[in-house]
Amino acid sequence: MNTFPLEPVETAPRAELQALQLERLRWSLRHAYDNVAHYRRKFDASGVKPEDLRTLADLARFPFTTKADLRENYPFGMFAVPMDRVVRIHASSGTTGKPTVVGYTARDIDMWSNVMARSIRAAGARPGDKVHVAYGYGLFTGGLGAHYGAERLGLAVIPLGGGMTERQVQLIMDFRPEIIMVTPSYMLAIADEMERQGVDPRKTSLRIGIFGAEPWTNEMRRQIEARTSLQAIDIYGLSEVIGPGVSQECLETKDGLTIWEDHFYPEVIDPATGEVLPDGESGELVFTSLTKEALPVIRYRTRDLTRLLPGTARTMRRMEKITGRSDDMMIIRGVNVFPSQIEELILKQPELSPHYVLELSKDGPMDHLTVLVEKVPGAPEAGATEKLRHNIKSMIGVSADVKIVPLSTIERSIGKAKRVIDKRPKGA
Repeated sequence: MNTFPLEPVETAPRAELQALQLERLRWSLRHAYDNVAHYRRKFDASGVKPEDLRTLADLARFPFTTKADLRENYPFGMFAVPMDRVVRIHASSGTTGKPTVVGYTARDIDMWSNVMARSIRAAGARPGDKVHVAYGYGLFTGGLGAHYGAERLGLAVIPLGGGMTERQVQLIMDFRPEIIMVTPSYMLAIADEMERQGVDPRKTSLRIGIFGAEPWTNEMRRQIEARTSLQAIDIYGLSEVIGPGVSQECLETKDGLTIWEDHFYPEVIDPATGEVLPDGESGELVFTSLTKEALPVIRYRTRDLTRLLPGTARTMRRMEKITGRSDDMMIIRGVNVFPSQIEELILKQPELSPHYVLELSKDGPMDHLTVLVEKVPGAPEAGATEKLRHNIKSMIGVSADVKIVPLSTIERSIGKAKRVIDKRPKGA
């Protein structure tokens, strides 16, 4: 069987990898401090300078970066290079209607393509494979990240993007790709459509599914593998750190995601105290970029909960499958959604009250959002639900049902209101 060779760094001794990390970390801290006013202020306020990093453990002395920092510097205030060096801009949803903006130099795109190629190879790609990309293209990093990585590996890309489920099935049957890159819930929707068309999902050309952009359980992996011809492999990333390709499950072990530690330095912290936890203990995942030029991130709090584990298929450490989040962000069909985003839209409609609940359920394999909201007494109801539904779709990018419920139906809470009711089956 023809296979792609590994890069030497993937199997380098830990001491050699750590020396490389220390060198690159010193560069990244200096680059951020010298070129981003926000980082300079935060470092100075914390009493640290880039030269204070003498060992990898010294990183714990530096301040965290959060999504709020990126929002406060919207749109380009966190860029560390002049705009004439930026060749690509992506964005992800934020909590106030403003997206989180990320930029890339040509070298950043090159690095991203390389780690995505490494990820696709680790998932089991072989020379001559065709890759069906059903992640969304555009400001979302998924589609183009997968596309450039597959091309870098020398594979044939079928750049279909999301939606058009009937056509997805048609092209899978006609073009006979071996690999599909898509959200896991949408893969189940594609399997449903195959069965509707009389196609057996277990008898297609597909061999590997590389699934990301939303949390998914090992139970969903079992469902996908039982219904299809696929090996279901996990990929992880987030736009603030690079996009997809920060870590990747390896086909030969399928035991968690290998972090590409030569480009992204991981820590796990206690979400409440910020204390760095030893490998093996569960907490919040934090990343520092080691080679990014346009948008370096220093100790970026992902809010994802996991733990770090020793390497198996590679000498680089693994992260366990994401088990949840330390904030209230929901991921619905690959889109990041915060209750405060929906609250902002509700408050812009004077006929609606600020009392609302978001219900998450399953519509077949897909996540479904229902917004339950009260109206202001005496205010007209006509058109209110359709207007909110339209605004959620156009401003946030997800479809939702909106239901106006009788006055005082929504439970009043003392303290932090419970805004999200998750009715999705556990383990689904």
